Amino acid sequence: MTDLEPDLRPDQKRKAAQFRALHERPKPLLLPNPWDTGTARLLASLGFEALGTTSLGVANALGHKRVRRQDVLDNTRTLVEATPLPVSADLENGFAAAPEEAAQMIEDAFRCGAVGGSIEDGSWDERAPVYDFTLAVERVQAAVEVARKLPIPFVLTARAENFLYGRRDLDDTIQRLRAFEAAGADVLYAPGLRSLDEMRAIVSAVERPVNVVMGFADPSITLAQLAEIGVRRVSIGGALSRLALRSFLEGARSMREGRFDFVAQIAGIDELQGAFPA
Repeated sequence: MTDLEPDLRPDQKRKAAQFRALHERPKPLLLPNPWDTGTARLLASLGFEALGTTSLGVANALGHKRVRRQDVLDNTRTLVEATPLPVSADLENGFAAAPEEAAQMIEDAFRCGAVGGSIEDGSWDERAPVYDFTLAVERVQAAVEVARKLPIPFVLTARAENFLYGRRDLDDTIQRLRAFEAAGADVLYAPGLRSLDEMRAIVSAVERPVNVVMGFADPSITLAQLAEIGVRRVSIGGALSRLALRSFLEGARSMREGRFDFVAQIAGIDELQGAFPA
């Protein structure tokens, strides 16, 4: 027992073991990304096995261009309490450059009930949007150290952000992911990959499970193809939020123009509320 044991939620150990096991099977884990209680419960009602938070989805819901540290933690707690499913938290870059400060987000996410979380090497600095290689690795090392001290098998995901910032350098991305793997990360993730060939190159270069986000990828790629090349986890990022908001904007624009034809396409009340508790 550690001094963190009192912070465990009643079923957090079960969720942690369940989440880790979902990464150890050949079938990819589909990890959708809700942004509030309602969307989490709808996804749970559809049979998904785990949930991942989305910082972009939260920012959209709050009307911000970027989330704040407390926004991420509050949302993590909300989603943990929404369903019985395991939740992995999108922790951005830890909201700090220094390794120890960034790694503190891992413990904070655990205290909110998360059983997994990601740390990325994006710096938010337009002049140098991705951290220097050495610092990026040190940050993952610090996050791993915190994760291993937790009283649950916390699944730590390490992200290499090159492709999101126009640095389509596959060799550097692979070098980073290999270093993150050597540092002890449980899952490896390079958001922004578009083609199946890029994804295959990443999967074949490392031994740990790889997460692919389909929100930026060629939409013609199928789950069967991802499974065939060895992808273990598939997320969608902020895409469901953007899809919902696109429908919202289209309906609002129609209303502004005096047309209400969009009402014929809305979800039924029973369909929605069937996923919600009484």
